[in-house]
Amino acid sequence: MPLTAIALKQLKPHPTKALKVYDAGGLYVLVKPNGSRYWRFKYRYAAKEKLLALGVFPEVSLAEAREK
Repeated sequence: MPLTAIALKQLKPHPTKALKVYDAGGLYVLVKPNGSRYWRFKYRYAAKEKLLALGVFPEVSLAEAREK
């Protein structure tokens, strides 16, 4: 199920490891133990996995991350 803005704000960090919370189509938010949230987009090019950083939540909103 896709993320919502409310669910994104309510995410709690794990005390020892980073969490990946997926939206759709390779977009996810990486929640670090210190509480920071980073937008990432995972995709494949030439049969290799690539990772694109899209920004930091809340500076980049859910709608903006999906648009990028």
